[in-house]
This record gives sequence, structure tokens and C-alpha cells, in this order.
Amino acid sequence: MHIIENDGPAISRTNYWDSAHAARGYAFLSWNAGAGRVLLPDALAPALPDMRAARYVIVSLGPWLEQGAREAWELLFEDGSDAPYCLHLVAEQSDRRLPDTDQGGGFVITVWTRDGEQLRLPARFRKVTEIPCLDPWAEQ
Repeated sequence: MHIIENDGPAISRTNYWDSAHAARGYAFLSWNAGAGRVLLPDALAPALPDMRAARYVIVSLGPWLEQGAREAWELLFEDGSDAPYCLHLVAEQSDRRLPDTDQGGGFVITVWTRDGEQLRLPARFRKVTEIPCLDPWAEQ
């Protein structure tokens, strides 16, 4: 089980980077105080430059058909290119589900490595009919 201690939107302490999930390369999405915090395992740290190219993050929630229609997250780091960086997580890789009423913007996504916060971007949330979605943002 992941222990995450919060200081508002910041993570003050966690055991995530020493967990079996991190060792297997699984990211984790934690929510607190208006921020979605992506805990990035060492194996995914080389993706940071691609993430940093983004202007904002589109957070989509819906059934991942290839994974037996399990509920899943898609984090699309929108950089305006034809191939933005995208991260897919099953619902168990997150500590919370956002309510439908949170669709739109008004929060940030931060990316954390064992060295601390690496990136902070504005984010937008939407419910989708299936993951992967990969669609650009369209006003709801």
C-alpha cells in the first residue's frame, strides 16, 4: 500500500518509490488540494522531456476496452503535435475518482520523481466513452 503524506497539493513524504509497483514501472496518480500528482517510477523518468513540452494535460476517465473495459485514466500531455506524450493508468493506479461534476478545468497536474516535483501544468478533465481516447480538447 502506498503511503502519501500531503502538504496541500505537495507531497511531503511517500513510500511509493520503494514499492513493488514503482519497481515494475507503474505510475500512480494521487489527488489532493486541487492537484493531480503523477508519481513517476524511475523507469518512466526518461519521458520527462516529452511531458515538459506540453502546454496542459487532458485528463480523461473511461472504460479501457483492451483491459476488459476496466475504468482507466488517460493523461494526454498536449503539446500541439500529432504525437503528444500519453500515459494510461487503470483505476487502481489512482487513489481517487473525480466526480462527473468536476469536468472542465480548474486544477493542475504535477509530476513527481524521487527527486521531488518536476513539472506543474494546468489540466482539464473529461469523461469519455473509451480509453484510449487521444482526442484534443473540445469545450464541453
